[in-house]
Amino acid sequence: MDTHLKPRILFLNRSYWPDSEATGQLLTALCEGLADDFDVHVLAGQPNSTSLAENWEDKSVRNGVTIHRVAHTTFPKSNMALKAVNFVSFVHACRRRVLSLPVPDIVVFETDPFLLPFVASRLKQKAGSKMIGYLQDIYPDVAVALGKVSNNWFIRRIRAGMFSIYHRCNALVVLSSDMKRLLLEDGIADQQVHIIPNWADVDSIYPVDSDNSFTKQHNLQGKFVAMYSGNLGLTQRLEDFVTAASIVADDPAIQFIFIGRGAKKSELQQMVMKLGLNNVMFLDYQPIEQLAHSLSAADLHLVPLNKDLSQCLMPSKLYGILAAGRPYLTTAPAGCELFQITEQREVGFTVFPDPVKIAEGIRLAKSNPDQLQTMRSNARALAVAECTKQHSIDAFRTLLKNTCATSPVNSQTV
Repeated sequence: MDTHLKPRILFLNRSYWPDSEATGQLLTALCEGLADDFDVHVLAGQPNSTSLAENWEDKSVRNGVTIHRVAHTTFPKSNMALKAVNFVSFVHACRRRVLSLPVPDIVVFETDPFLLPFVASRLKQKAGSKMIGYLQDIYPDVAVALGKVSNNWFIRRIRAGMFSIYHRCNALVVLSSDMKRLLLEDGIADQQVHIIPNWADVDSIYPVDSDNSFTKQHNLQGKFVAMYSGNLGLTQRLEDFVTAASIVADDPAIQFIFIGRGAKKSELQQMVMKLGLNNVMFLDYQPIEQLAHSLSAADLHLVPLNKDLSQCLMPSKLYGILAAGRPYLTTAPAGCELFQITEQREVGFTVFPDPVKIAEGIRLAKSNPDQLQTMRSNARALAVAECTKQHSIDAFRTLLKNTCATSPVNSQTV
């Protein structure tokens, strides 16, 4: 089908294939899943993947998706000031580039970085595109909840500006009922907010219960593996899990593994060295084709979520864990959606966000192999029934078609 006859959709997000960040991987799968029905474009940053970090193109096509890229600063994320410079640099580059792209019927902004709503709003004003917010997290509420910024006059002004854009969106997509509730509390209409959860590819991520290459490679046979796999950033309070590792260090069978990168990685490694722990291992992100093995190598995954953050985000790592058929331990507060899923579907353990309680929860899980086996079965069944990539892509496709139903297809550029 000629792409000019399809509604044109432009997604804005810093991360896209081949980047390893969850938002980039999820957006790549979504865009490629929508390419048969829409003329899909993505405006992204330069790749941070080693293989393409230097040899990237400002425009390319992959699996039916047209990828536009902009150059921006790539200072180390561990320095918050330099990380902010990266964000501003990318947003500034997007503002310059976006008006020279083919005009979309719908512009969909994500929140990496959180200033992208202002870029999308400018395109809506200049070109008349419809606008959808795809909120993987809600800013600046996340930053305030983490204590990274105080809720001062300046931050309140930023929030007012962002929520003003949210109110003017044709639709908003969030990941959980908790996130939706936060938007409704600000007066956004119920029918404007759509819950479309993240997902896992249940065909490529599945339980590997025997002959696990990751287990063999890292000599984990006979160990009870408590694993955190994902961004080692500021939102997770991972220092509580390192402290928990020190509490259970008297049990040589328990092995902690932290997989990923992020602003807190160096600090966590230093903490492990200071405590003299031999039961904690740090590894880099695993290749996508090896995720089934790495995720399945865990006996218990670790999914942190504190009360202040539960309305701002939903941990995307949940779905890969479920697809691998593995139970998890979460610090999610009572009443939030993650807590309810964990308890009602019997796929994991909930504990108070305290190192002692986390340690107790890990010991409890280790001492109940039959319960863990039941949770494994429940987790995989839930993933296959309700958390597949196709479920979410179909929901997004329906939303896009409904949104652009009365919008003419554009073919010009500004």
